[in-house]
Amino acid sequence: MASKVSFSEEDFSCPVCHDIFKDPVILSCSHNFCKDCLQEWWREKETKECPVCRKRQSIERPINLALKNLCETFIQERQQRASPGSEVEGLCGLHAEKLKLFCLECHEAVCVVCRDSKKHANHRFNPIDEAAVDHKEKVQKSLKPLREKLEVFNKVKTNCDQTAEHLKVQARHTETQMKEQFKKMHQFLEEEEKNRIAALREEEQQKSQRMKEKMEGLNRDISTVSNNIRATEEQLKAEHVSFLQNYKTTMERVQLTPPDPQPVSGPLIDVVKHLGNLTYRVWNKMKDIVTYTPVILDPNTAHPVYTLSDDLTSVRHGERQLLPDNTERFDLISYVVGSEGFSSGTHSWDVEVGDNTAWQLGVLGESYQRKGDAKGQRMAIQFSEGKYASFSRPLGHTVATGTDLTLKQKAQRIRVQLDWNRGTLSFSDPDTNTHIHTFTHTFTETLFPCICIGQYNMPLRMLPGKISVTVE
Repeated sequence: MASKVSFSEEDFSCPVCHDIFKDPVILSCSHNFCKDCLQEWWREKETKECPVCRKRQSIERPINLALKNLCETFIQERQQRASPGSEVEGLCGLHAEKLKLFCLECHEAVCVVCRDSKKHANHRFNPIDEAAVDHKEKVQKSLKPLREKLEVFNKVKTNCDQTAEHLKVQARHTETQMKEQFKKMHQFLEEEEKNRIAALREEEQQKSQRMKEKMEGLNRDISTVSNNIRATEEQLKAEHVSFLQNYKTTMERVQLTPPDPQPVSGPLIDVVKHLGNLTYRVWNKMKDIVTYTPVILDPNTAHPVYTLSDDLTSVRHGERQLLPDNTERFDLISYVVGSEGFSSGTHSWDVEVGDNTAWQLGVLGESYQRKGDAKGQRMAIQFSEGKYASFSRPLGHTVATGTDLTLKQKAQRIRVQLDWNRGTLSFSDPDTNTHIHTFTHTFTETLFPCICIGQYNMPLRMLPGKISVTVE
């Protein structure tokens, strides 16, 4: 059996570029070269000669297909030997020599044969052990920010998981509250319908009874008159003597007739009373069960220690909750803000502070930083340790200023009045009509009502406004 012929890389190397032949051409002298290498060589020479033996060449030579095929086969085998898991660890996949050097330009381990090849000409090398230590340190340093990045991604993913779960809880809770609200309105409408139909039935019964009594009276009068007519007609048929004997009685009977019947007053159903502007009158009556609060608190902004009421009008301080760290939520400063911001016009809202010992009320600018240290526009008054004070930090300022305030008696309610266009924010006690403090500033951004409440205090509540229905 014939043995397999073994070739080395030198057998397929071009004498010019010292690399594996690419499109090899054979000259008349039997020397082979890469086609491009040969043409480049000839461009620099005055005559076409063999780069090896200098023999003159008269014509262009065709591609040496046999050698080309051998080169491609050799390259494929070399690639298979150099593929992961196929080469012997620590040996060069091209030359089967031990990998002792590391090319600093190509960033790859090489053997001494590779070092002397044209591919690595003028390259710098380090011993493999020395290069490994240096590059491991470099990779280790590069790995630190990658680990930090992974930690950030994991943290965000955890928060996304919490947000997704909280979103479902929010949706279910909101749906339950909506159903409760509509249930109350349905109950009101059903009760109102029941009462109005009962009033209609009562009117129908009363007027039907009156008509019945009227008909009974008319029937009695008709019967009386009819009887008188029959008796009188019988007397008219009697003998003269008998007629005259009963004449006086007959005349009395004829003259004693009932009075003429009177028409019934308002006999029909007062349809207008029951149907006229029915929807408006029901809607107007609904204001007794409907409340409108000028400021609704946004639960998505509430610090995790805050819990809002189901109607989103009051807030209390409690145990820290596991809530999503969404961008709107305060995470360091304990605030919750209103759902609607104001960038024009006048606005007013009342807050019931009661006997709470620590609270803060005012407005925050839209640019107020909700994560980390508090930065941004803020104007408010506060009550703490039995003392009132005001403090403000206008937009663009880094330092807040404060002033102690004096009230003759402790306020149970605080009225906040914002005139955005005129640049005033006022606080007063609506129960005693006492002015507390007014900030003056030229507003340039949207302002949100804000609340802060101390620990172990009763809830702070946004009070509903008065509802009135007017017709123009």
